[in-house]
Amino acid sequence: MTATLTHIFRHPIKSIGVEEMENAPLRTGRVLPLDRTFAVTHEGAKFTGAPAHWQSKSNFIRGVAGPELMAVTARCHDGQITLSHPRQPDLTIDPACDGPLLIDWLRPLWPANRPDPIALVPAPGHGLTDVPQPYLSIGSLSTLRALSDRVGTDLSQHRFRANLWIDGWPPLHERDLIGKHIRIGDALLKVAEPITRCRATCANPETGAVDAEVPDALDAAWQHQDFGIYAAVVEPGQITRGDAVKEA
Repeated sequence: MTATLTHIFRHPIKSIGVEEMENAPLRTGRVLPLDRTFAVTHEGAKFTGAPAHWQSKSNFIRGVAGPELMAVTARCHDGQITLSHPRQPDLTIDPACDGPLLIDWLRPLWPANRPDPIALVPAPGHGLTDVPQPYLSIGSLSTLRALSDRVGTDLSQHRFRANLWIDGWPPLHERDLIGKHIRIGDALLKVAEPITRCRATCANPETGAVDAEVPDALDAAWQHQDFGIYAAVVEPGQITRGDAVKEA
């Protein structure tokens, strides 16, 4: 069965901005380049300063607590990151030194009843993804269309913040790939596990407003709250939008 890689997305700052890529080099045992390379801690974090190792998502501000973050987009250029949001002027920062500028920019978007954002910190070793393993996240457009039909509205793929999107699989086929290998372009990936979704997916990525009960819709449709899969790079290689995706 052959399908196609339709989109490549990275999120340079965890939960704060998404950027589409035309191609990307994948490295064995690494996340997508520049994905979740930084994150913003809050005052309830269980560590201070830059983390010495991977840390749980509970230490960082996220869309599940601040839905307006879901509407941020990003663009990386010359070592800087430009962030955009429909309610804020664009902000360009050097993440190595402009953390306080980012914190000030985020305050109007962050709920007053949540722990305050504190600092922009770099990821140690590999990205500050939701799980400690250096996985890429993969979504299926056919499954997204099936879920949209269940909900009764077109759901943006950005609700799910996946790195790679595949079209051409039957709905839910990705769940059948757990433990198997897929080849995308020159790279080989091993599918590890499904991704269980939280209420961050309820926020509209264009507005930041909560307008759909996505976890409930998943449970009603398929008796679980999983959407997408995690996969590990086991053979490095270049991937490009339009590449064939083959089971290996």
